[in-house]
Amino acid sequence: MSDAKIRLVLSDVDGTLVTTEHELTTDAVRAVKRLNEAGVLFAVTSGRPPRGLIMLIDPLDLTTPLAGFNGGLIVDRDLRTLRKLTLRDELVGPLIEVLLENKLSVWVYQGADWFVLDLDGPHVAHESAVCQFGPSALESFDAVRGDVIKVVGVSDDPTAVATTRATLNDRFSSDVSATSSQTYYIDVTHRDANKGSVVDYLAKSLSLEPSEIATIGDMANDVLMFERSGLSIAMGNASDDVKHAATFATKSNDDNGFADAVENFILRATP
Repeated sequence: MSDAKIRLVLSDVDGTLVTTEHELTTDAVRAVKRLNEAGVLFAVTSGRPPRGLIMLIDPLDLTTPLAGFNGGLIVDRDLRTLRKLTLRDELVGPLIEVLLENKLSVWVYQGADWFVLDLDGPHVAHESAVCQFGPSALESFDAVRGDVIKVVGVSDDPTAVATTRATLNDRFSSDVSATSSQTYYIDVTHRDANKGSVVDYLAKSLSLEPSEIATIGDMANDVLMFERSGLSIAMGNASDDVKHAATFATKSNDDNGFADAVENFILRATP
C-alpha cells in the first residue's frame, strides 16, 4: 500500500459502482459525498460511451472528466471532448472481419453514434437500457469510417470471446487494445485507450501523482489502472486473478462493496 495521501478515487462503473441491476445505491451516493467532504475527488471510467455515464453526473455531483470507452473518449460533465483516441480507418474493416469470422455480433461506435446490424441482436436491448440510448441499424459497416472510437464483439459463448480476443491482440497488438468490460463483450479500441492511460491522464490534468490515486474495479480491463495507481481495490464479484492484482478486495457490487471500499480502505487511510 502506498503511503501517499489519496486525493482521487477512480472507479469502474458496471460491476463496481452500480449493482447487477445497474442501480446506484443510496450507500454508493453517500460514499461519494463522504469522499467530497474529506477533500478527495471522485471520477469514473467505463467501457460505456460517455452518453451512458450521464445518469451519474447529478446524483454524484461529478466535476471530474468522464472517461468513456475505457479512455477512448474523455469528456467534461457537459460532454465536451477533452481527449479522443480513434481507430485508424484501415483497421476498422479487418477488425470487423475477425469478429464476424468468429461468429460474434458486431457493434461500431463512431463519434456519438452507435451502429449495429441487428437491433434484436444479443445484448442490444440490455445495453440500450443501461446506457439510456439505442443504436441505429445498418445493412453493413462498409461506409462507417472516420471517427470510429470502439468496435465491439458480442457473444454469450465465453470460449469464442476468449479466443477472438486473443486473436485480435495477437494480430493487431501494435495498434489496438482488445479487452473485456463484460464476460460477453470484446471492446476493441485504440492501443492507448485503456484504463491505465486514464490514470495517467487524470494525474496530469488534475496535477496529481499516480500514487495519490485509488482505483476500484471488477474486471480484467481494470488491472491496468490497478497497476498505475497507488492503491487498488477489487470487488468481491471479481475473479481471483483480478483480486490478486489489487491491494485489497471488498464485498460484491450487490452487497455495497463500493461503499465498503470507500469507508474501510480509503477514508480510514486519509487524514
